[in-house]
Amino acid sequence: MQHSSDPPPPKRKERRRLLWISLSLFFLFSLLTIQFYRLQIVEEKKWVAKARAQHQIVVSEPFKRGVFYSNTTVKEGHPQTSVPLVVDVPKFHLFADPLVIPERFRNRIAEQIAMDLHIDSKKKSFIRDQLNKRSRSRKLVTWISNENYQVLERWWQLFARKNRIPKNALYFVREYQRSYPFGSLLGQVLHTVRENRDEITKQSLPTGGLEMQFDKYLQGAEGKRIVERSPKCSFDTDRIISEPVDGADVHLTINHFLQAIAEEELEKGVKKVGAKGGWAVMMDPKTGHILAMAQYPFFEPANYRKYYNSSELIDNTRIKAISDCFEPGSTFKAVTGAIGLMANQVMERQGKPPLFDPEEMVNCSDGRLPGRRPLKDVRLHRFLNFDLAIQKSSNIYMARIVDKIINELGIFWYREQLANIFGIGKRTSIELPYENPGMLPTPGKVHPGGGLEWSTPTPYSLAMGYNLMTNGIQMLRVFSIFANGGYRVEPTLIKKIVHKGRDGKERVLHENPIKRQKVMDPELAYRIVYAMKYVTKPGGAAPLGDIHGYTEAGKTSTSEKIIGGSYSKDKNFASFIGFAPAFNPRIMLIVAVDEPEKRYIPGWGSTQFGGKCSAPIFREISRRSLEFLGVPQDDPHGFPVGDPRYDQEKADWMLHTKALSELYKQWNRES
Repeated sequence: MQHSSDPPPPKRKERRRLLWISLSLFFLFSLLTIQFYRLQIVEEKKWVAKARAQHQIVVSEPFKRGVFYSNTTVKEGHPQTSVPLVVDVPKFHLFADPLVIPERFRNRIAEQIAMDLHIDSKKKSFIRDQLNKRSRSRKLVTWISNENYQVLERWWQLFARKNRIPKNALYFVREYQRSYPFGSLLGQVLHTVRENRDEITKQSLPTGGLEMQFDKYLQGAEGKRIVERSPKCSFDTDRIISEPVDGADVHLTINHFLQAIAEEELEKGVKKVGAKGGWAVMMDPKTGHILAMAQYPFFEPANYRKYYNSSELIDNTRIKAISDCFEPGSTFKAVTGAIGLMANQVMERQGKPPLFDPEEMVNCSDGRLPGRRPLKDVRLHRFLNFDLAIQKSSNIYMARIVDKIINELGIFWYREQLANIFGIGKRTSIELPYENPGMLPTPGKVHPGGGLEWSTPTPYSLAMGYNLMTNGIQMLRVFSIFANGGYRVEPTLIKKIVHKGRDGKERVLHENPIKRQKVMDPELAYRIVYAMKYVTKPGGAAPLGDIHGYTEAGKTSTSEKIIGGSYSKDKNFASFIGFAPAFNPRIMLIVAVDEPEKRYIPGWGSTQFGGKCSAPIFREISRRSLEFLGVPQDDPHGFPVGDPRYDQEKADWMLHTKALSELYKQWNRES
């Protein structure tokens, strides 16, 4: 018999030990299972991300920003061809994975990079410092050309294999850089984008112009590419996981040949008269399509930093035809005459006699008018009619027309025509940023300084183009009414916006219709054209604007600039606006020259006047443009005296001009 105090038998003790061992093993296995579950299931994303961070890097696959295309259909019957004004060129950024590059090779790698990419010693030191960083990705060099990329890539593949370095220890990331195949052509209008993109959105940052205006269309969406890496070997380094989406393309109304002609002639003209600068805008008066938009001094988009880092050059980045308003001066006298003729129509509907007769002899020797100092003309004219007043650019004659208008129909009717018919003081909505609407005085409105915008002398100042502000596109819109027989068109730079998919199919996102509104009777508009045809003929203010071989109509202006709050006698803003052919115009053109020198050129005249500095530029741009467009000459005998093609009896408007000259002599007692 066994007592209770006796030790357990050996078999029971062995079973108990086995039980504890089993429980311990089960517990440990359970812990391992739980840990495995936690790592593989609960924290899967965390550890997968860490593993991928060690062996993979996701880099952006770049997209192409949209392209601006020239209007190659501007010549009738000419097929559409793709002529980009700006393109995205593939470039490369060089990166390194310093942790897998042995220290003994780093100097050699930095030296080879510097030699192949023609890098100076300062940048070479920067590369060497980056190779010492404890990092898996360091950017070494940016914007490497395709040629240099291929040279460096060939060397690296051989060097990495020879020295058993993972080939993706150095790797390239492709990106697109804005490039300008025509250099500074259309620079201010196109503008550019900054080198550095938005760090969050990866989109380009426009500096102005069309790049800014159409940024939402030009933007694309980047894709993604995986770069695999390992300390021992390299894997697939070019696997795209999402395709990039390129931006939409913008088709302009501007033609690159016409733009080149305008820029070349503008530069020559501005330099000839020693001016501060100038601009010229060409438009089709029937459609409102802007065909050229030139400005000198030029702006080089590729070198934008140079301009924005210079207080002197930054002024050349603005589009002055829309941002800088000016007093139109004598070009506005055509508008005054048109409103006078419109007033005649109102008087006729009311059963009253007309306010004035364009053929009537008007006394212009006395410039005294209500509420202002007596007006003067550049030259004394005793008697003029409407054609002579436009030809000689008379201030007094136009002021007398306005005097009759406001006495019969009032200042509010007069202002309404300026604002609602001609659009003075209203934006044209041209597709460019920072358009200045200008200013048209309003009766009863007070200036910030406390004075009234509209006072007794205001209508007479408006009659000759002072006391109001316009921009260049507004003046084209105004003169389109005369050129196309009474229709006001809306100026535009855009024909259509198209997105091309990866399958090559195009989808039109926006198509610009021609916008025009009838605001004037055709016979009234053509009557203004008749008068303006005398301007470029002998006796007119701008015979240097006569386009040899073609008919034209236009008006010149020489306005005094406001300097320090008062009109300067030394600084002028000279302009000419006209169109050709006169009665079936293909082009309309405004040319402005800012601060031409006041000097005399033999055989030319005083350089500060619009008829001497702006009109010749108008002539040369128009002549070359009409020839390029293939417009037949409608005045084959209209050449200078001495040219074998000249025939006074057959040349356009010469007989009319001779008759008007005789009338002027008769009325002004000239022998």
